[in-house]
Order: sequence, then C-alpha cells, then structure tokens
Amino acid sequence: MATTNGTPSGPSSSDMEYYYRKLYPFTDIYHWLNHSMTTSKDMTHREFAMAFRSGAYKRYNSYTSIQEFKQQIERANPDRFEIGAIYNKPPKERDTILKSEMKALEKELVFDIDMDDYDSYRTCCTGAMVCSRCWKFITLAMEVMNITLSEDFGFKDFVWVFSGRRGAHCWISDKRARQMGDLQRRNILDYVNVVRDRSNEKRLSLMRPYHPLLVRSLDLLKPHFSDIILEEQDPWADDANAFATLLTALHDKLLMDACRKYWTENPGRSSKQKWSDIDVLASSEVKANKRHDYLLKLKECKEDIILQTLYPKLDVEVTKQTIHLLKAPFCIHPATGNVCVPIIDGFEPSQAPKLIGLQEEMTEHNDNVKFTSLQKFLDYFEKYVNQVIENNLDSGTKREYEELLK
Repeated sequence: MATTNGTPSGPSSSDMEYYYRKLYPFTDIYHWLNHSMTTSKDMTHREFAMAFRSGAYKRYNSYTSIQEFKQQIERANPDRFEIGAIYNKPPKERDTILKSEMKALEKELVFDIDMDDYDSYRTCCTGAMVCSRCWKFITLAMEVMNITLSEDFGFKDFVWVFSGRRGAHCWISDKRARQMGDLQRRNILDYVNVVRDRSNEKRLSLMRPYHPLLVRSLDLLKPHFSDIILEEQDPWADDANAFATLLTALHDKLLMDACRKYWTENPGRSSKQKWSDIDVLASSEVKANKRHDYLLKLKECKEDIILQTLYPKLDVEVTKQTIHLLKAPFCIHPATGNVCVPIIDGFEPSQAPKLIGLQEEMTEHNDNVKFTSLQKFLDYFEKYVNQVIENNLDSGTKREYEELLK
C-alpha cells in the first residue's frame, strides 16, 4: 500500500499490477459484457475508459479478445477502469473516422445509490465513513429497487455491486434494458425516482392516492422506520435539526408552532419522543368535529416523511445517458483499497475484501485464489454471468449451451 506521511493512501502501482495479474476475473467480466461465450460486437465495439493515479483519463479503448482485454489492462495498470456503451464501430478506431459516425447503440441500464444522499438522516457516520447501521439505508433501497425492476419492468438479469466505499451500483443486462435509448432511460428514471430531495422546497408533498409503486414501497419501508430512523439514527434529537427538517415536513402551521413551542420548552427529546409528540399535540390542537380529516391528513404527512427518509435516492446522471461510463465490478477503490464486489445476501461494507488482505491470503495459500475471501464473490458472479448468457440466447442455442454446462 502506498503511504503519505506514514498513513496508508490506497493501493500502490505495484499492488494494482499484482491484482490485475493474479486476481482480477477478466474472463467472467468479458463474458458478462459480451453476453455470450463467443466474441461479438457487444464486446469488440464496447468502450472502456481507464483512470490513472496521475489524474490522466483515457477513453475509447476496446478489445477483440479476452487475451487482449487482460493484456492491455495489465500493461496500462490503471487506478480503475470503467465500462461504457456499445458503439456501431470499435471505439479504438475513433481517431480514424468522423466523430459524427460514432453512435452509441446500447449499454446496460444502470443505477447508482450513494450514502451521501442520506446524510440528512444518518448520525452514526459522516462523510466517507460507513457502518453496518447506516448501510441499512442502502440495503432497503436495493430491496425496493429489486421489486420494482422485477415486478414493474419484468427484468431478470441484474446485479448489485459495492462501489468500494459507501454506495451500490445496479447493472441490468436484460436485452430490453440494454437497447433502451436515452429517452426511455429517462422515462424509467422518472418512474422510479419519485421521491426526490428538493432543496428549494420545505417539505415533500406526494400526490394522493399514492401510485401503486409508492403503496408497495411504503409497506416495505414502514416496519423499518422506527428502528432505523427513530432509534438507531435519531436525527431529530438535535433540536435545531428537528426544527429545520422535521417541523418543515409537517402540513399545518398551527401544529408546527405547537411542536416548536413544546420542544423549545422541553429540549433534548429523542426522535422517537418527538414523533409521538406530533400526534399528541395534533389531537389537542384540532376541534372534535374536524379531528378525523385532520388526523388523516397528518397520517398521510407522516407516510410522506417515511418515504422521504428511506426511499431509494438515485444519482440521476448515472442512469439517463447510454454513453455514461461506470466503474467496472471487481475494481479496487483507490482510497479504501476495497474490492468492488457483487453484493450478496447479508453483505456489509466491512465484508468487502481489501487488496492488502488478499495479498496476505494469497501468500498464505500459495497463490490459490480459491482460499481467499474473494472466492465467494467470484463464485456468485460466475453464476450470474452464466444466467445472463443463457437468458440472452435463442431457444435452439440455449439448449446447446445447457448441454455444454452439464
């Protein structure tokens, strides 16, 4: 590991050279992006970009075989490399043709969820830090997205990959998803990204009745709200934060004033206590003949707050353009040294293998990757790649492929 003033600062050039040479799963990545065991334009016309420690960034790389893919990455030894679109011509020929002739045809549909977008509600960690408690935000977001992708869009082939620090990337490989144009990608994004943080608005107001997507999401998220938000994170124990975020999310000025007065006179109440205070004060503020409608509106307001705190928060720029590049699975995060592994059941960031640990495990087990902490993620990804390839085949070729796997 490289050091700065004696402090580890991420993998060194020699660390990365070792990783690409001995551990990176080039074959599975190649087959996954090629959607076949036989090389096709899905790979030869695919753009790859490489980022280097110097700050240099090299786009429009493409490869014609697994061997070339592996050799070129090893030779360049980038900090990381990123995956882009499939073009009508090999990207490496870009300098020999007119720029207008290069057209992006398809790419996996991708989503990015980052912990930064939950900073208004997480208190256990700040900045780049992440722990098992705040990782629950990401886990719940992935659960909501999984149901939406499979039930609402019928997608079958998608995998979540740890970003290496505090987020998750979803790669959808269904043919229908790959062939979507930018407009279709934006339409899907608009459908999914219905709960947005609007910095210029004081409170979230979702239309009633809820769309079935939100009804289903609320049913999934509501049982977790008390444990995660009110107890574990407790973001509104800080009175100033409660005034700035919780109070402004309420629907009624009289109720807001009553809560502000009560919390000012009784400082330091927990988020759970404040959440209950809202109901108590609302009941005392409203006249009996208007109570039913008033409390129904309050219930809806609280449901909006649950969705605002726990519903998936997406980086829209990652999804909306076919040409957008995204870090490849199994890259090493340059700051943490974590491997960007596929997210398996029960995963937490602390479970991600670190390159320095893998080097020690390889030394201990005579360079046999099967005995390292990386192997279970490699096995999971290999199984997923086989699924992608099989689902991409026509019926006749699929039977041949199934026989090959036996």
